[in-house]
Amino acid sequence: MSDLALHNYLARVPDAALQEFIEWCVLEQAKAAECNFTPDRSKLDNLPPTDYVPKLVDQFMKVKPDPIKAGLVAAIAGKEADGHGLSDLAVVADFVSLYVKYLIPKEGNNPEEAQAILTKASQHQLEKLTEIANKHGVEF
Repeated sequence: MSDLALHNYLARVPDAALQEFIEWCVLEQAKAAECNFTPDRSKLDNLPPTDYVPKLVDQFMKVKPDPIKAGLVAAIAGKEADGHGLSDLAVVADFVSLYVKYLIPKEGNNPEEAQAILTKASQHQLEKLTEIANKHGVEF
């Protein structure tokens, strides 16, 4: 699969898989951006994906290793996600994946290095989304 643009796949993934992917983004992939997040499970337990995901994302967005960078990245990710025309949990998954991906490049000293880091993060996200989607009976 050569298309790394996750938004092309997210609308085809069921809510439970989107929830799992979003959790992976905020709990695992965000570590690469030095954004160590531990959710308050007491506020999340037993919620359906449509309620769980917004509460999880709200908790995650309050963790900002670098508040200025996080604010800029949130604006960029939000604008990009808005342009993809997704809805419901797919748009949330799109925003979160973009936000986390754009927080990652710390080592990029020039545009080429930063782009290589972003491409690697995109590949990792697509691999994880494909794995989760397959587990839920969806193939790309």
